[in-house]
Amino acid sequence: MSEYLVVLAKRAKKWSEIIGEGKSLQRSITIKRYIRKGIPGEHRGMVWLAVSGGEELRNASPNLYQKLLEGPHNREISDIIKTDLPRTFPDNIFFNNIENQQQQLFNILLAFAHQNTNVGYCQGLNYIAGLLLLVTKSEETAFWLLKTMIEKILPDYYTPTMDGLLTDIDVLAELVKIKMPDIYQHVTDIGLPWAVITTKWFVCLFAEVLPIETTLRIWDCLFYEGSKIIFRVALTLIKRNRENLLSCKDFSTLAECFKEITKDSIVLRCHDFMQSIFKVPGSFPGSLIVKLRTKISQQHMEQKQAKLVR
Repeated sequence: MSEYLVVLAKRAKKWSEIIGEGKSLQRSITIKRYIRKGIPGEHRGMVWLAVSGGEELRNASPNLYQKLLEGPHNREISDIIKTDLPRTFPDNIFFNNIENQQQQLFNILLAFAHQNTNVGYCQGLNYIAGLLLLVTKSEETAFWLLKTMIEKILPDYYTPTMDGLLTDIDVLAELVKIKMPDIYQHVTDIGLPWAVITTKWFVCLFAEVLPIETTLRIWDCLFYEGSKIIFRVALTLIKRNRENLLSCKDFSTLAECFKEITKDSIVLRCHDFMQSIFKVPGSFPGSLIVKLRTKISQQHMEQKQAKLVR
C-alpha cells in the first residue's frame, strides 16, 4: 500500500493539471492513457460521467431523478430492494448499520427500476449501485452512472432473459478457446459449464469478487472502453493460473480452483494487475467481440426455436 500511495500521489498531480478549474473533459488518447493508469478517488465520479456519456444523459433530463423518487412506486419492487439492502457489502463500514447510506442506495435502485421497466430490479444491481454510491457520494450521480452502465455499456445483461449476459459468457469461452485451447478443452472434458465459473464476474463486474480498489481500477477502464475490459480481466486471471487449472482432475476441484484464481496475489497490487490485463491476454480487436456476439446470439436463437418445435 505504501508503494501504491506514491503512485496515487503522482496520478493526482497529473489529473489536477489535465482537469484544471472549469476545464471540460473530452475523450482523447491522452485521457484514455491516464484512465488506464488510474483515476484519483476525488475525481472518479466526474470523470466517469464525462467519458461514459452519462453527463449528456443527465443534462438532457436534469429533473428525472427527483421525479422518479416522487413516485408512484411499485410496492413489490420496493420490498425486493429492501430485502437486498442488508446483503450489500455487509463488511463495509459505510453500509453496515448506517441507515442513511442504505436509504440512499434504496433511492437509487428504486428510481432506476421505475425508469427502466425492462430491467426493473435484479440481484447484482445492488452491488453495482452500492459501489457507485461509495465512489461518488452522490445519489443522483450514482443513478446516472448506473443508468449508463446498464443501458449503454452492458445492454441486456440484466433483462429478465439476461440474453446479453449469457451471450458474453459464451464469448469468453470462445476467446479462451482461441487464446488458451488447452484450458478450453480441459474445462470441456471435465464438463464444468462456463456460466458456473463466471456468472458472478459478469453480473457484479468483479465487485465482491476482487478487492475494491482493483475493481474500481477496472471500472475506470470500463466506463471509457466498454465491456471489452471484462474479457481482458477474465482472460488475465485464467491465463495467469493456467497450470493450476490444468492440474485439476475433477469437476469440484476445478470449480474451486476457478474461485481461487480471483485471489491471485497480483489482484492486491492493482496497479500491476491493470498493466497486466493489457499485456497477458494479447490483442483482440473489438470487431472480434462483435463477430463472436453475432455468431453466439444466432446460435442461442436457433436453440430456442428448436425447443419450440419439439
